[in-house]
Amino acid sequence: MTEGTTAPDLGTGRCQCGDITYEVQGVPDDPHLCSCEHCTLLSGSPAMAWVGFRRETLTWTGRRGEPTWYATWPTLRRGFCPRCGTHLVSVADGSNMVMVTTFSLTEQNRGLEPVGHSFRQHAVPWMAVTLAPDPLHS
Repeated sequence: MTEGTTAPDLGTGRCQCGDITYEVQGVPDDPHLCSCEHCTLLSGSPAMAWVGFRRETLTWTGRRGEPTWYATWPTLRRGFCPRCGTHLVSVADGSNMVMVTTFSLTEQNRGLEPVGHSFRQHAVPWMAVTLAPDPLHS
C-alpha cells in the first residue's frame, strides 16, 4: 500500500457476471503490474495488475464456489470464472500468499497503486508506467 492509505479489514471481489465472488481480509501486499508472457496472453493487454493477500484469508462466497483452475506453470495455478472467463486469482504452490487481480476487487480506491512491475523488460516499448513509491523503502 502507498503511504498514508488505510485498507479496510475486509475486501470483496467478483467476476464480471457475478457467479464467482470472494472475500479477502487484511492489508493488501505487493500491488504490482506483470508483463510476463502468461499475464499478457491471458489478459490480452500489456500488463495485469495484481495485489497479494494472505492465502488463508481468501474465501469463495459466490453461488458457484471456487473458480475453474488452470495451470500456467508447473507450480502456478490461476482461477477463472467458468461462465464469463474473468481471471481472478493466481496461486503459487507452497506460497502463503494469493495474488488477486486488482480490478476484480469491488473497491478500486484502496491505495493499490502498483509499486513494482514484474517482467518489465518484456513490456511493450510504448508502455510507460509511473509506479507509486514503495512504502517499504520510503
